[in-house]
Amino acid sequence: MLPLYALTLGLSALVMFLVQPLYARLPLPLLGGAPAVWITAMLFFQAALLAGYLYAHLSVRRLGLKRQSLLHGVLLLLAFVALPVALPEGWAPPAGGMHAGWQVGLMAVGVGLPFFAVSATAPLLQRWFVHAGHARSADPYFLYSASNIGSIAALIGYPLLFEPAMRLGEQGQVWTGGYALLVLLIGWCGLILWRRFVAEPPGAEGAELELSSDISWRRRGMWVLLAFAPSSLMLGVTLHLSTDVAAVPLLWVVPLALYLLSFVIVFARRPLLPHRWMLIFQVPVLVLLAATMSWSHNLLWVELLVHLEAFFIAAMVCHGELAARRPAALHLTEFYLWMSVGGVLGGMFNALLAPVLFDSVLEYPMMVVLVALLRPWRAGRGRRDIALDLVLPGLLALLMWLSSGLADGGYGIAISMAVFAAAVGLALLLAWRGRPLRFALGLAVLMIMAPLALKQQGFVGLWESDTIHSERSFFGVNRVTAMETPVRAHILIHGTTVHGAQSQDENARKTPLTYYHPDGPLGQVFQAFPFWRFNRVGAVGLGTGAAACYVRPGQNWTFYEIDPVVERIARDERFFTYLADCALEADIVIGDARLSLQAAPEGSFDLLILDAFSSDAIPVHLLTREAFAMYRRKLAPGGVIMVHISNRYLDLEPVLGRITVETGFFGVTQYHDEGTNEVMLRYPSIWVVMARSPDDIIELAPDPRWQPLRGAKAALWTDDYVNIVGALRRGGEGG
Repeated sequence: MLPLYALTLGLSALVMFLVQPLYARLPLPLLGGAPAVWITAMLFFQAALLAGYLYAHLSVRRLGLKRQSLLHGVLLLLAFVALPVALPEGWAPPAGGMHAGWQVGLMAVGVGLPFFAVSATAPLLQRWFVHAGHARSADPYFLYSASNIGSIAALIGYPLLFEPAMRLGEQGQVWTGGYALLVLLIGWCGLILWRRFVAEPPGAEGAELELSSDISWRRRGMWVLLAFAPSSLMLGVTLHLSTDVAAVPLLWVVPLALYLLSFVIVFARRPLLPHRWMLIFQVPVLVLLAATMSWSHNLLWVELLVHLEAFFIAAMVCHGELAARRPAALHLTEFYLWMSVGGVLGGMFNALLAPVLFDSVLEYPMMVVLVALLRPWRAGRGRRDIALDLVLPGLLALLMWLSSGLADGGYGIAISMAVFAAAVGLALLLAWRGRPLRFALGLAVLMIMAPLALKQQGFVGLWESDTIHSERSFFGVNRVTAMETPVRAHILIHGTTVHGAQSQDENARKTPLTYYHPDGPLGQVFQAFPFWRFNRVGAVGLGTGAAACYVRPGQNWTFYEIDPVVERIARDERFFTYLADCALEADIVIGDARLSLQAAPEGSFDLLILDAFSSDAIPVHLLTREAFAMYRRKLAPGGVIMVHISNRYLDLEPVLGRITVETGFFGVTQYHDEGTNEVMLRYPSIWVVMARSPDDIIELAPDPRWQPLRGAKAALWTDDYVNIVGALRRGGEGG
């Protein structure tokens, strides 16, 4: 019986966590490849999990185990009406907003019923096991580890094995087969329950008496809080990592796998990593994370390791405290229910509340502080201790403020003073490890004050810049900063990446800057081709509207922009005037470019510019074979496509090289860094120019800077297959 229950729980978790990245990928092209798609998907799956746990808890209490097992069998069979998993027909995302609500509704219709049925399996089978007459029935929590091992196997296997081997439709068929096998195994477990049912398992009466008075609302509240913090932190670190690389399952599942691995370890009968070790390791790791979050850098692998290590240890600490507070087996379903409440509250906070409440991704550092606060508190703390917990971090903030030269007297003229303050701060944080409130407030001080100190000492950027506007949407955070020296300019930053800039000098404000300056590839194309070649221009991605200043008389330009916030910023003449100065009559279409372009007539454009980014990540659904086949149809005879592929982490030239072979294009590329100067806002960039025939871009042939595309034998990206691992840069320039 024990192997059967363990196998069924493992398969249940495998099925449940395979469908999460699978179904989150399905609406991704409809929503511009935004990282928030996975955050919203996690909210839906957490809410469905909570509904499943609530159903498990209430149905056991009101029906009894035998009748409940019959009800669950009916529910599992009923879910077959929604299979195989696929996008429901007739669903299109709204153009102006409410994307999160639309996505939740789509997932509820498309996969809600089978996911709900599977989600209730773990608490139900563990509860059945208590009454199935096994020698280890008194403490079934070890089966939770078996369940989470199946979850981890699904999450690791999906991006590395499942996704590369099968198209999405095939994945749905295989998942349906796995679900059918699961239903058979659950039915077998139900038959054993009916045949070997034990109404009063050994020790149950004593446990019931003990916990009837032991489970207080304060204890339930701690269950919720200890589940809430790592759930929110997991989504925060996922958004942080996937914003700059790509919104793909590979980067989605790693934090989730670590999250589940922490459950496997803490609920094991003999935890591989003792809880006291995690409490020790957490202090220096959180300090390192807070320091890492204080400056900008391009060290991808260092950043990945620091953020993931800090998250894993934080999850181990919180979930270890949860395991230490778990009740006896008769209250198992209630315990899982309150854990699920905490998880879904974490998802709601990140997916629904944070984008409304905060103009930046403030929820991530907030959760870092909260997990520090949830470390075990010492008993017998008096008013003096609490006062010191508040005063000492305040004194640390004052020290860092003075050392950074922010005081009115202009203190801290020497870098050594800032270094001294940082050293003192780090030493104090390590010394405060036994005082959760003091330690948490100290971390907050470090994350707030360190960037100010570094900026004051000249370590953040090469110029002084101040945020003059910040606005957040489903697609991320957009900030407008003002730069005073050596160029007076406004800069648009999305996430961590500059998306355009404009000089505030009256004589220079019509000159495109950053990746679009006249000497760069985009400017070269407009200089090389006669003006009559590009009468109709489509531009995917608006940014500051810098490309609009290449408009020539008689041309018709259409910009496609998915984020309404970006359009508002580009049109607001307090920030940028490219559109007002150069292309006031240009059309701007709000919505995902791939969907919007579908509505354009065939042969609509003489030039199509693809320049869509989410921070530094290019939405992968715009770089697939199917996407370029559609672009080809929208090009007029002799038409040209320009693709901006600058990226710190991904080498996208081979991707486009293979696509040209598959879709009948001819392509050339240029990595331009000649005469660039980032201080003067002239950025290096990588562009690809594609056309149906070499004759269509013959104007570029004399320029040796344009070279044939490489990568004809690279992996082909399609709507059903994307190989992010193969595109990661192994070294060299980041673009």
